[in-house]
This record gives sequence, structure tokens and C-alpha cells, in this order.
Amino acid sequence: MIPVPRRSWAGRLSGALRMIALICTLAVLLPLQLLLRGVERVFYGQARPFSPYVVQAFFRICLFVLGIRTEMHGKPMTLPGAVVGNHASWLDIFVLNARHRVFFISKSEVAGWPVIGFLARAAGTLFIRRAAREAQAQTAALGARLSAGHPLLFFPEGTSTDGLRVLAFKATLFEAFFAPGLREAAHIQPVTVVYDAPKGADPAFYGWFGDMDFAPHFAAVLTARRGGVARLTYHAPLKVADFANRKALAQEAERIVRTGMPAERRG
Repeated sequence: MIPVPRRSWAGRLSGALRMIALICTLAVLLPLQLLLRGVERVFYGQARPFSPYVVQAFFRICLFVLGIRTEMHGKPMTLPGAVVGNHASWLDIFVLNARHRVFFISKSEVAGWPVIGFLARAAGTLFIRRAAREAQAQTAALGARLSAGHPLLFFPEGTSTDGLRVLAFKATLFEAFFAPGLREAAHIQPVTVVYDAPKGADPAFYGWFGDMDFAPHFAAVLTARRGGVARLTYHAPLKVADFANRKALAQEAERIVRTGMPAERRG
């Protein structure tokens, strides 16, 4: 468990003001998001030419309010397929959406999480059940999203970490991209996410992992001093057809993600 410093009255006041700002932002942008999504369904079906811009604006404002700056190296791909990265925190959703209009692939349990689940649903997250019997349905859902032009993103580690390491990538979700009709067109782009904590905080301050409760961690981030940084490194895309199977693709994506971590975090 990451030790959370005691919050002063000034920190509590700052946190309260930030919370008000976040609520006001959500109150303004959520109705707009829902309105645009309704229009998109009527005229564009699954395609979302407008609403992702609202989602991106929301997360950019959130990061500004929280005092977290983002740096990006490389560029998100425009090819069909998915971005895959290491997973350190619920903040990954904020950081990656702020820099790239992307749709997350997430385990179905996330849909029921307080706050995060609501935001994920509003942002168009694709929820799936990680079970062998669901493989065919998963492939169909991924194919439909890719046909609609959705850039996708998932976390192959299968769980979040303290942000100071990268876990082995699970190959399960990569299998869908080897399906006939997807393999030749699909690409996988590795992205590395690295957090630098605010001055004086634990290096793993932004990590949300293990049995950590969401509310205390959110409160700690909300009241933290400004100065945190999230650094994103988008690596060159990998063509799915160049790999013999899902395991080989997952291992190469993992290797590349590790190269974007600071040397002391590559274990």
C-alpha cells in the first residue's frame, strides 16, 4: 500500500475546489456527449465522428484540474487495429484518452465499478468477458468496431501495477486479431505509460493496484500538489500478419513496451 501523506487544510480546500470543477465539467459535457451519441446512432450507426472529441476534451480538462501534465513521444497510429500498453492506474483512462481519441477494451467487471465504470461506458468502452467460450463473440465485436473505424486500446497485463514495472502480457485478447478478415489488415501499436509523481511523493503515488480502494486513492490524487507528469511513448505499429500466433505477438509487444520504461523499471 502506498503511504498517503496527511492533507493540510489548504490541501483539503484545493481538493474540494477541484472536485467542484470536475463535477461542473461533467455536468456540461456529459449531456453534450449523450446528445451527439444519439445523433450518431441515427445517422452513422456504430461510427462516432463527433462524440470522441467531447470525451477527449473532458479528460484533458480533468488532467488540468488534477495538475497532471502529459508528454507524448511518437504518434498514435491511424491504421486499423489496437494500441496495447502497460497498466498502472485508473488514470490511464484519463491520460490515454486525453492524447488519443480511442476506445478501450475492458473486462466486463469494470462496467459496474463506481465512477470509473460510468465514465468508461460514456466513453464507448467495449466490455468483454475473458472466457474461451466467448471467443467467437469477442471476435465479432472487435470486427464490428474496427469496421466502424474505432481505434481500440487494451491492457494485456490483465491487471494494474504500481507503475514501476511491467507484468507479462497475456495473449488472450490478441487472438481475436488473428481471425480471418482481421489478420491481414490489423496492426498492434505498443504504448508505454510512465508516471512521475509530484515532488516529495512516493514514486508509485499514481499507481492503483492490488486491494487498494478507489475512493481513498482518488482523494489522494485530488488533493495532491500539482507537478505530476504522465509520459506516453507510442512505438512503431506491429503488423499482425507478421506473427505466427498470438503468443509471439504478445511477447514482442511486451518487449517493446518495456523499452519505453526508465532503466530501473524494466524488470
